[in-house]
Amino acid sequence: MKFSERWLRQWVPGDSTTAELCERLTNAGLEVDGAAPVGEPVPGVVVAEIVAVAPHPNADRLSVCQVDAGAGVLDVVCGAPNARAGLKTALAPIGVKLPSGLPICSMDVRGVTSAGNLCSELELGFGGGGDALIDIDAGFGAAFGVAEEALRAGGDLREALALDDVTIDLDLTPNRGDCLGLRGLAREVGLLEDRRVAPPDIPAVAPASERTHPVEIVNGAGCPRYLGRVIEGVDASRRAPLWLRERLRRSGLRSIDPIVDVTNYVLLELGQPMHAFDLDALEGGVVVRDASAGERLTMLDGQRIALGEGVLLIADQRGPVAIAGVMGGERSGVAAGTRNVFLECAFFAPTAVARTARRFGLHTDAAHRYERGVDFRLQAEAMERATALLLAIAGGRAGPVAEALDEAALPRQRMVTLRKARLRRLVGEEIPDGEVERILARLDLAPQAQGKGDAKTWRAKAPSHRFDLEREEDLVEEVLRIHGYDAIASRMPAAKLALGGQPADEVPDSRFADLLVDLGYAEAITYSFVDPKLADLLDPAHTPRRIVNPVSSDHAALRANLLPGLVTALRRNLARQAGRVRLFEIGQCFPAGAAASPERDGAMQTTLCGGILYGPREPESWAHDGAPVDFFDVKGDVERLLALGGREAKFAPAKDPALHPGQSAVVLLNESEPIGRLGRLHPELEAALDLPSGVFVFELRLEAVAAALPRRFKGLSRFPAMRRDLAVVVDEDVPAGRIEAVLRRELSDLAAEVKVFDLYAGDGVDPGKKSVAVGVTLRDRARTLEDWTVQTHVERAVAALGKELGARLR
Repeated sequence: MKFSERWLRQWVPGDSTTAELCERLTNAGLEVDGAAPVGEPVPGVVVAEIVAVAPHPNADRLSVCQVDAGAGVLDVVCGAPNARAGLKTALAPIGVKLPSGLPICSMDVRGVTSAGNLCSELELGFGGGGDALIDIDAGFGAAFGVAEEALRAGGDLREALALDDVTIDLDLTPNRGDCLGLRGLAREVGLLEDRRVAPPDIPAVAPASERTHPVEIVNGAGCPRYLGRVIEGVDASRRAPLWLRERLRRSGLRSIDPIVDVTNYVLLELGQPMHAFDLDALEGGVVVRDASAGERLTMLDGQRIALGEGVLLIADQRGPVAIAGVMGGERSGVAAGTRNVFLECAFFAPTAVARTARRFGLHTDAAHRYERGVDFRLQAEAMERATALLLAIAGGRAGPVAEALDEAALPRQRMVTLRKARLRRLVGEEIPDGEVERILARLDLAPQAQGKGDAKTWRAKAPSHRFDLEREEDLVEEVLRIHGYDAIASRMPAAKLALGGQPADEVPDSRFADLLVDLGYAEAITYSFVDPKLADLLDPAHTPRRIVNPVSSDHAALRANLLPGLVTALRRNLARQAGRVRLFEIGQCFPAGAAASPERDGAMQTTLCGGILYGPREPESWAHDGAPVDFFDVKGDVERLLALGGREAKFAPAKDPALHPGQSAVVLLNESEPIGRLGRLHPELEAALDLPSGVFVFELRLEAVAAALPRRFKGLSRFPAMRRDLAVVVDEDVPAGRIEAVLRRELSDLAAEVKVFDLYAGDGVDPGKKSVAVGVTLRDRARTLEDWTVQTHVERAVAALGKELGARLR
């Protein structure tokens, strides 16, 4: 919400600076988004009064004005349609430069010398108004607190028009709908500055006509109170006075016509939305009801809307004329030819307006206020204020106010209890009772004290303009924000913390993160919501869980794994010329098709640890050849992660659509339990994502990896080891891991280490075969091994290789 500081100071006089006011408002929870001057500088432009007007001798559309600018009468040629004797306006004398950059100089206009330029609002750079001269009316000084001396001929225009005023922009939270008008805002500022609020006097307007228009409420829950008033004989062609138009402009609204300007003014001043209908366009009485199926309405902005059930309407006998609390219809809208007006002022239920506004995407100033809650006792006062302004500006005769009321459906003012002990506990220190009672009273809560000491309580009645005061904590917040958050001393909390424990059979997540950082990875934190298209590319076999109300199309699905986020992070790093990227993430994922878990809202979660690698194996250095990472680099990193828990996994070829068919593996625990995958991204996927060749990834189920084996101490053997190297010829499709497994099984406790150290295929080896060199280290913990014992065990192991794998020694 935007408002003029000068306008606010008419309600709450004060001497604080703009910066101090903004700081107070922000500290009280009414955040200030910014403050800006209300107009361009106009140095040298002065207040002038037209003394006489005569036709130009040589031009039909021009006139020669005699202008009093404080230092004598000047002749100024003018073409404005509203130039008249007695008009107080703005004069740019010779030598002045207007905000547009146009210099004013002495000019001969068809034989008459003009000694300056009489200015319009448009020329001064702070309003519209076309060619009409600015009209400094008598009420301007009072409206903006300008001294009468400043409005005399020859006075500085900046001072006369209060152009040192500031527009302040508030970013209000949804619960503070009461501050969406100057009345509520002044109430807050008066409380914060401990000053008396001086609201304008709003007397009742005596009816000068007996004409009324019937009103009826059908949906009392959506509209408990509806007021209507007929005003006959208005002149909608008149222009609102400068003071009112300037207050509108400085609050972010433009002037349209006197009828609309008045309703907008009341909206800004009191926070009460209003609407004006062309009475002659209405047929029969006005009814507040729900829409029927098939009804349509053309709005004031020209948009034609198909209405439906559940939409609260204002209607006459012909059909809908407005969407209640949102926007009026084109058929009944006021125009320059309007002569008879039906003013509407109502209380609409916040939920009814919010539902309709969101349904049709109509976010108007009126809907913005109704959604947050309007004072349900304000309507009669707002009607009198609007009536008085409209009669003063556009003339006419007002009839009596017609009211339809469903009192049972009106909101009820809540009684809320505040306990002194609870206040002290939540605030952290004691606020004096007198201060608490002063704050509650200034908030119009009418507190009633009961009890003494720590048992003291205050019973408060929430005022009709505060919909957000529902419970004790709300009153604590009100007392604290007015008392001042900065007035509460800062203290470190006293807490007795127990030493944390770590299960011996579990590796903490931080250990995995620390290890990956030591291996050269950087931690990435990506969104749990991902692009469904990217998720489908990386896992085409499963459909990800969709978000009902996504923030954007790029975050419309729950991630089933970590790859979408890691791939996106890699692309961003590559786009910023990163040549070597290693990223990891530990995060929650929501696998598609997983069994539902009621305590987790139907979405089973699992924690994954994943990483992505690209670029050289080592950072650039004279000591390294710049070779890129390969499958065995990522496999080694996975083995290091498994080693934290004492685990040794097996790796089997993977059939994963996201990974290269010849450079990928599934990670198996206990020979058969899949706990992850690793490998290079599929070349087709790299091309589809515009990634370079050679991107490797891994992904592990953290709960499986984190389950650590029990640690048992083993002393070092005092006896020497013996090593035997075996070159075994097997079929090409036999994994080296199977050779290791057979050797470990057959050698049993004697196998201290079994390691594959060479692979050969070519001359000397039959086609379709390969030679795998395995180093076997044997040691007996109880005695020194003899050659014949070692030979016996090795021969038995080789025989088992031949029987199970068709292997032979090379």
